[in-house]
Amino acid sequence: MDNLQIFEADLTLEQLNYYLAAETIAVDTETMGLVLRRDRLCLVQLCDQAGQVSVIRIIKGQKTAPNLKKLLEAPNLVKIFHFARFDLAQLNYHLGIFTQPVFCTKIASKLARTYTNSHSLKNLVLELEGLELDKTSQSSDWGNAANLSREQLAYAANDVLYLHQLREKLTTMLVREELLELANSCFLCLPTIVQLDLLHYAAIFEH
Repeated sequence: MDNLQIFEADLTLEQLNYYLAAETIAVDTETMGLVLRRDRLCLVQLCDQAGQVSVIRIIKGQKTAPNLKKLLEAPNLVKIFHFARFDLAQLNYHLGIFTQPVFCTKIASKLARTYTNSHSLKNLVLELEGLELDKTSQSSDWGNAANLSREQLAYAANDVLYLHQLREKLTTMLVREELLELANSCFLCLPTIVQLDLLHYAAIFEH
């Protein structure tokens, strides 16, 4: 893919400064599995509004990524995720990154699209962009980051390529339904929810 760059362990200073000039950046992660603390972080994908995708290969045992941390903690840059709760926890637990501010397309979808129970990224892109994402590489050995196939890299890139457009269209829906303020309140709560997840207090609000 011509619009994709691969980095080892962290962004370069040049790429960091490039992304810091943006107003929003799309972010996703790939892990060995879905169990927090057990399954390691393997990739972090980034994409700006121009469609420039960066894939950062996280080395096993890696604890920091200073340039990535500076980017994701930049206070004037909105980070767009789909199901931010999972990615924020991974970034915090493995790399010590407290990502903020955040827009989550899954939360926005659940607030605005109450006519459906389908809130996956694939369903959102299909409805709002008219495109069908290829998810055949979803269950992959992302730990083999040095030898990712073209199909795996395309999958990883697709997970961030459309988030900017989804944010714009979902924001329009939220404004129309007078739900944007509520959505923003949900986004502000995410860091607390992530900390509860990391401390195994996920069920604290149950009866």
